[in-house]
Amino acid sequence: MEAVGATHLPRIRARRDMWYHIYEAQMQASAPFRAAALAALQMRGSLNGAANSPGARRVLAALEMASRATLTHVSQPFGITSVKVENREAKVTEEVALDLPFGNMLHFKKDIDAPQPRVLIVAPLSGHFATLLRGTVRTMLQDHDVYITDWKNARSIPVTAGRFGFEEYVDYLIKMLEHLGPGAHIVAVCQPCVQAIVATAVMAAQKHPCEPRSLTLMAGPIDCRINPTTVNDLATEHPIEWFRNNLISSVPFPLPGWGRRVYPGFMQLTAFMAMNPERHMDAHKTLYRHLVEGDEEQAEVIKTFYDEYFAVLDLTEEFYLETVQWVFQEMRLPLGRLKHHGEPVDCSAIRRTALLTVEGERDDICSVGQTAAAHELVTKLRPHLRSHHLQPGVGHYGVFNGRRWDNQIYPTVRSVILSVE
Repeated sequence: MEAVGATHLPRIRARRDMWYHIYEAQMQASAPFRAAALAALQMRGSLNGAANSPGARRVLAALEMASRATLTHVSQPFGITSVKVENREAKVTEEVALDLPFGNMLHFKKDIDAPQPRVLIVAPLSGHFATLLRGTVRTMLQDHDVYITDWKNARSIPVTAGRFGFEEYVDYLIKMLEHLGPGAHIVAVCQPCVQAIVATAVMAAQKHPCEPRSLTLMAGPIDCRINPTTVNDLATEHPIEWFRNNLISSVPFPLPGWGRRVYPGFMQLTAFMAMNPERHMDAHKTLYRHLVEGDEEQAEVIKTFYDEYFAVLDLTEEFYLETVQWVFQEMRLPLGRLKHHGEPVDCSAIRRTALLTVEGERDDICSVGQTAAAHELVTKLRPHLRSHHLQPGVGHYGVFNGRRWDNQIYPTVRSVILSVE
């Protein structure tokens, strides 16, 4: 059996690597049709009043739907140009504070004189760009000097840049905190809650002067043994070799990262949409109806969401597989088996960093209890430095975006940060 497997492995790998080539070929083949639809839309002005007829509206709506039928591989802009600070509108300038091969640290610089707590928002590296946290950034900018991890698309990073796995992610967080200097705070969202607490533990063990002053973990998989979700079940259905053999592909030529082994963003998006296809079909039917009826405001809400949702990035093979194996399959952190560059990670070393965990009652991606488990790991952290917030009535995205984030969760985050400033 091993001989047969060895004989067929190159053929299987070659077929798998063709997926990315087929995807790119399809995108290029369909590009002229999208371009034609867009060109036709731009001629709308020449129709004058005829553009408002029911038939013309249906045609124009169909053309717009056709022009949007694509994925992008570049980040949408954050588009935050100003924010209200106390009683005035402050100008916001987005700048790269630290440029590293696999990701930048962005700074949302405000034209104010008064110093505010420096906060590093740690964005997920999970198939979408950091702009998914636009609402998180905008809200936190009111009271904080905000930075964010802006991960780069692996398909755009040459193989010569080397590897980027779980440990390198942790290293990047430490480098960013060193760049910010002593006294900064971390707010980690979703998947990187694990890397954020590991980085804090590593720095605490080293008595690093730039150890964060507070650590907020929001809807992250600290211990996936607790109340497993469908996502957790999917991760444990197959051995890690299945993920390697079925989900990893090579970036095709002539992309800058050609030859790099990645988990393609388009595959992850397909998996996400397959979990609830009716919802996405209904959303696009609703968009078409709004376009036909001329309801531009409602149409824009749907378009803005899908512009973000259809902007995808690839993950390096090593980061994806190590995250699946170490976090979701082997639960190395809560079991005390996680190492960082060969050294055991000991969260009990965290004694000075205030810890806040946040969970959503209806979170079906990271269920109640999985994030709060962090408190069981920081065994030597004093009670007055610990907080937990369970938000009723919200799912996963409601933890860091939307009305309840703005009005109920954020005030708790702000309070914890201010309490240790």
